[in-house]
Amino acid sequence: MTDVATGPDPRRWITLAITTVTVVIISLDSTVLNVAIPTILKDFGTTLPSLQWVITGYALTFASLLIIGGRLGDLYGHRKIFVIGAAFFGVGSLIAALSQNVPQLVIGEAVIEGIGASLMMPSSLAILSNTFVGRERATAFGVWAAVGGAGGALGPVIGGFLTSNYSWRWSFGINVIITPLAIIGALLFMPQSRSASERKPLDVPGAFLIASGMGVLVLGLSEGSAYGWFVPIRDLSIGATMIWPSSRPFSFVLIAFALSAAILASFYRLERRKERRSASPLFEFSQMRHRGFRYGLIVVVVMGAGQLTISFVMPVFLQEGRHLSAQVNGLWQLPAGLFFLVGAQIGSRLARRVRLVVIARIGLGLGSIAFLYVAFMIGSGLTFFSLLPGLMVYGIGFGLANSTLTNIVLSEIDRDKSGAASGANATARQMGTSIGVAIVGSLLTATTIANAISRVGRSNELAGGVKSAATGAIRAGGVTFVPPPATSAADVSTLHRLFVDALAAGARVPLLFASAATAVALCVSLLLPRGLHPNEALPMEDELEGSFGVLID
Repeated sequence: MTDVATGPDPRRWITLAITTVTVVIISLDSTVLNVAIPTILKDFGTTLPSLQWVITGYALTFASLLIIGGRLGDLYGHRKIFVIGAAFFGVGSLIAALSQNVPQLVIGEAVIEGIGASLMMPSSLAILSNTFVGRERATAFGVWAAVGGAGGALGPVIGGFLTSNYSWRWSFGINVIITPLAIIGALLFMPQSRSASERKPLDVPGAFLIASGMGVLVLGLSEGSAYGWFVPIRDLSIGATMIWPSSRPFSFVLIAFALSAAILASFYRLERRKERRSASPLFEFSQMRHRGFRYGLIVVVVMGAGQLTISFVMPVFLQEGRHLSAQVNGLWQLPAGLFFLVGAQIGSRLARRVRLVVIARIGLGLGSIAFLYVAFMIGSGLTFFSLLPGLMVYGIGFGLANSTLTNIVLSEIDRDKSGAASGANATARQMGTSIGVAIVGSLLTATTIANAISRVGRSNELAGGVKSAATGAIRAGGVTFVPPPATSAADVSTLHRLFVDALAAGARVPLLFASAATAVALCVSLLLPRGLHPNEALPMEDELEGSFGVLID
């Protein structure tokens, strides 16, 4: 903790550098493999549904354990939990980098890395609050959020570069290099953990319920578009074991949602009962009485549902429609990450004069406008320079919003509940992202297929046999449509033109959804308290904690 008598910790900026580097690698893992999927499919000789479990599994583990990871930091010290999480992350990355098949990749990336990320992410926020006060805390939060957001946006760039020039395995290899350095830096420069005498027992039943409930929820959200939201569209199997055949009258996703609701309801009842008895609950729902925390989490979920739409939709359009390489695809999206950093820096400086909630609202408004712009610009004639203004506004807008929302959400939380609250904040982001990816993926696929079939059917340039074969290929391939074999060069050219137009129309719908979701987040933000103004901070530490609701360990 910073001591007013001795002044700020001179090592605080090194601590900020360590936490931001680790949040970068956590964020990269959610997007860095997207552009490498075709290459991994060939290397492992596997199928897309099997490989999807790598990305889905990471989201499952990460979202399921975030609140637990935060609470462990509250109980045993955030530095200790951060170091343990970094060790898990490094080991998982090494296994993933050396993997020879999909199960090994799932164990390394989805399971072990996911556990490490869930321990590091909430502890990193509490560590920053333990190190910074006053205006510097707002700056630290802004840098943390900006770098994390930029890391996700830069994932396709880094993944494309490594895949095209070296190997997709280096997407994990860089983590093996970074995490030991982060562990050493944490042990040397980060504040000490709380003493053992202050430890309380972990709420194991609550931990089991929140992990299983969130895991089943994210599973349903992630796999709904692949297996059917209401009616099964294909068999669900793990290896050679059939889990849920497509002949069933309803999808397993409905079972997942119902089971998740029952488990999470049980978690709520258990935690409220423990809280009334002062029995050290995993998460105290009484914290929801704070308007900033309550409505802030809703804003985070709704904003997260739309935020990653560009990084999800554009790679598909640019690679499948424009046939850009993975590296060039990533470079086209580079401005989004760069301007995310610019937006965060602007937000940090504005916070000295403008209330944080106002900055967040401006950012959400810009984000909604950016999605609209890209939606109407996307098409066969799209160029990098016509896309650039949308990416610039998108990056600045979400840089502003992300750099301030974390501070707003956690501003009123009791200091000894900060880890669990930070985990709830990160869980809300992950849940919003999972909801968004599920909706965006479904909209992109369904709208593209419908548009492509319609355009092919109306075409006067194609013979009936070609139309029939192409329609079957569109239904089978979706957004990865390839013209049927033995199609003439002239017909291939026509089909490609029709498919690009259909893919543009399919991409436009999720972009409009993202614009609407961000606008809804903006409306919800009107319910937030007026927010914090760093200039209102007082020089005494206790008053700073009261004003900023710090996340002191």
